[in-house]
Amino acid sequence: MDKYKAESILPYNKKESKSSQVRQMFDTIAPTYDMLNRMMTFGIDKQWRRAAMKRLAAYRPKTILDIATGTGDLPLLMEKMFSPESITGIDLSEGMLNIARKKIDEYHLNDKIKFFCENCLSLSFADNTFDAITVSFGVRNFEHLEKGYSEMYRVLKPGGTLVVIEFSTPEHFPFKQLYRLYTFHIIPLMGKLFTKDSQAYTYLPRSIAAVPQGEEMLKIFHKAGFSKTYCKKLTFGICSIYIGEK
Repeated sequence: MDKYKAESILPYNKKESKSSQVRQMFDTIAPTYDMLNRMMTFGIDKQWRRAAMKRLAAYRPKTILDIATGTGDLPLLMEKMFSPESITGIDLSEGMLNIARKKIDEYHLNDKIKFFCENCLSLSFADNTFDAITVSFGVRNFEHLEKGYSEMYRVLKPGGTLVVIEFSTPEHFPFKQLYRLYTFHIIPLMGKLFTKDSQAYTYLPRSIAAVPQGEEMLKIFHKAGFSKTYCKKLTFGICSIYIGEK
C-alpha cells in the first residue's frame, strides 16, 4: 500500500498511533464541536452535507453506514431527506457518539439509527452489507487511507455507492490566499479561545492541506476497486464531494 502525507499528520507530538490520537482529540473537543463547526464554516457545512445527500438520494439506498459519524448530523439529515430503512454510524470517539445518541433520543429515532464505536480500518460488518457508505469530513483522519477505502469497499454491496465529503484547498487567487490566512491563523485562534485543546485546531488546517484532493483522491477510490467515480467542488474549492460505485 502507498503512503500518503495525511497519514503522518498527527494531532499531538506523541508516539501513539494516529487513530489513538484522533480518538483522544475528538473526546476532548466533543462538547464544543458542533458550536465551533457552525462558527468556523459560517454554517455552510450544512449546505455541503445537503448537496452531497441530494446526490446520494438519487441512488435510493436502504441501508447506510456513516463512517466518522461524529455527533450524528449526517444520519439525522439522511433520515430527514430520504428516510432509509436503517443507518449505522461508527466513530472512534465515544465522546462524540454520546452526543450523537442524545440527538437520536431527542428525535425518537433509536429504532432506525444505531451508533457504535469502531475503527474504519477493521470494520466488524460482513462483506456486502450496506447499500451506501458515507464519510463526512473524516477521511483526512484515517491512519491508513487505502486500508480504510478497502474496508469500505468490502462491506458495500455490489452496485452500492460511496460518498465522501472532505475539506479541500482553493487553487485560485484570491480565495487560495484568503483561505490559507483563515485556516492557519483565525481557526487556531478560535480553537484556543473556545476549547481545552488548542492543538486540535492547528491539526485541522495541516490535515486539510495534506489530504489527497481531486484526482489524487479518486485514484485511491480506483485502487480500492471503485468505478464511476467523480469529484464535485463546492464554495470556490473549500469542500469537495467524491462519489464512487462498487
